[in-house]
Formats: sequence, C-alpha cells, structure tokens
Amino acid sequence: MGATGEVIEITGRITQVDGRALDNVVLELWQADSRGRFDNPDFFGWGRAATDAKGVYRFRTVKPGACEGRAPHVNLLILYSGLMRQLQTVMFFDLVPDPVLDAVPAHRRKLLVAQKEGTVYKFNVRLRGEGETPFFDD
Repeated sequence: MGATGEVIEITGRITQVDGRALDNVVLELWQADSRGRFDNPDFFGWGRAATDAKGVYRFRTVKPGACEGRAPHVNLLILYSGLMRQLQTVMFFDLVPDPVLDAVPAHRRKLLVAQKEGTVYKFNVRLRGEGETPFFDD
C-alpha cells in the first residue's frame, strides 16, 4: 500500500532577532498523511533536519490532508543550544479557518502560512523581533 499523496518539499531559514542565520538548529516535523490520518502504518509522519551554515533546512514529505476539525498543517519543534526551551510552531498551507490559526492575532496569522513555489513550500522562522514566528506552549 505505502504512503500516497503529493510529494512536496518544505524548506526555509531560521534567523535571529537581527536577521542573521542560525546554523545547526534542529527541527522536528510531525504531520498527518495525505488523508489526514496519524495512524497510517505505511507513513511515519515524522522527520528531523538541521539547518546549514545559511540557516536553511529541508524536508521531503507528502502534503498532509486535513484531519477532523483542522486545516492541513505540519507541526514543528525547534531545538537549539542557545535556547533555554523547545519552541513549537505550526506551518499551514493556506490561510483558512483552523482553531490553532484562529487563536493567533489576525495580523500575525500570515506568519504561519508557507509560501508555495511549485511543489516547494517555504516557511521561514524568526526566533525573535519584528516578524517573530508565533510559538505555542505544550
């Protein structure tokens, strides 16, 4: 059977308050399969990547489907030696109604939506400062 769906790449840069790239930041991704299911034995739904010297990370995955009550999304956990805690955020594919996205002030929601370029979704993460990515508690 195997995992099916649209193969995509998720990429972006991790930057500091001054816009400088952070290298060796670890990102963990977890997501539903293309049908919005987390219980597919043929789809792991989890990955780990580290940023390079330019702060760039990449994941190759399948575009997730919507799970019950939620818009298609990817969960991201960010780990870095200079952080005192893990950071959690969510990347959405479109600016659509979703309980998590709706909890973010309207003027900041676009910071959680990836920019599509073909089959590549670009999602930059800014750790602090103007344009800071919204982060969520456990």
